[in-house]
Amino acid sequence: MEIILKQDMSNLGYKDEIVKVKDGYANNYLIPQGYAIIATPSNKKIVAENLRQRAFKEEKILKDAEAIVASYSKIQGLKIGAKASENGKIFGSVNTIQIADAIKTQFDIDVDRKKIEILGDNIKTIGSYKAIISVYKQMKSEISFDVIAE
Repeated sequence: MEIILKQDMSNLGYKDEIVKVKDGYANNYLIPQGYAIIATPSNKKIVAENLRQRAFKEEKILKDAEAIVASYSKIQGLKIGAKASENGKIFGSVNTIQIADAIKTQFDIDVDRKKIEILGDNIKTIGSYKAIISVYKQMKSEISFDVIAE
């Protein structure tokens, strides 16, 4: 079944994109939850007109996203303090909230914690790690940070 997404869905597509999914997934989850509508010819025309009107706005959004990615490239040597034992094991774990707070305090850059994705498993030991910050659709910025003992 072809559907039109009403919002960005990870692993499926972006808003106003026409995607093909299984009938049960569309009828039992996406449509009742309000995430999608059926791609009828009239709905396709409405979406096409909305995309034409939004096309020129997209260029400005891309320029803004590129500027944000450039500002994220300034994040070098990010240090996150955590309480740890003598053998380097952290009490608890480091999460995206702590990364966002560290970026704000050390570099004065606001980052939404929901846009940060930590690469690998949970951070439970002291060391160097990497994270990806999603800026816009396919535009992402990779940062590296060190977890140190307090």
